[in-house]
Amino acid sequence: MMRDLDHNVTGIGMLADPVRRQLYEFVTSQTDPVSRDRAAQAVGVARHQAKFHLDRLEAAGLVETDYVRLSGRTGPGAGRTAKRYRRGSREFTVALPRREYDLAGHIMAEAITDTARTGTPITEALHKAASAQGVSIAAAVNRVSSAAAAIEQTLEVLRNHGYEPHRIAQTVELRNCPFHRLALAHTQLVCQMNHSLITALAESLAPALLHVQLRPGENRCCVSLTEET
Repeated sequence: MMRDLDHNVTGIGMLADPVRRQLYEFVTSQTDPVSRDRAAQAVGVARHQAKFHLDRLEAAGLVETDYVRLSGRTGPGAGRTAKRYRRGSREFTVALPRREYDLAGHIMAEAITDTARTGTPITEALHKAASAQGVSIAAAVNRVSSAAAAIEQTLEVLRNHGYEPHRIAQTVELRNCPFHRLALAHTQLVCQMNHSLITALAESLAPALLHVQLRPGENRCCVSLTEET
């Protein structure tokens, strides 16, 4: 998760340079891949300057490349291949504090699909989808043996998803809601989804060790966890 954040910040930071941003915008606005010469001409910079910035964009994953003979000829005497640039396939997103709107969208899409297919009430379908996602997140984590380690591991997973867990005695408050804007507009729905997600996650990673409850508060997530004694 932190490597993804580092990669996203680095990638987006590449566009702080105005020439690099112009080159990126030109490349991504074209239907077909473009050569260095064409990009340089469009932006009004020297070819070697365009090459430098385009290759930096490629290294960051913002653009991808291929090689073709622009003359269209093949065989001996056809000339050297030219490097062409096109939009990269990877998506870059940075939000501070961290947000997980893609995760919320996935859960809600699963719930809507379930409701449309089976007629399950949407709130029940949302609970099922969020719980399944919590189990799925936990399944990707290597389990630990001790109870204390299991609790810390659960909090680390929550931290990696942007919840910012903070201990107050035996209670863990989550200082950030990864679904903040959605929660403002649809508080009850999103809080129930959050509760189902975190409950399933905690039960999978630290069974019977953490009590998950809805406990809304100002400027924090509506869910809190209490260590069972």
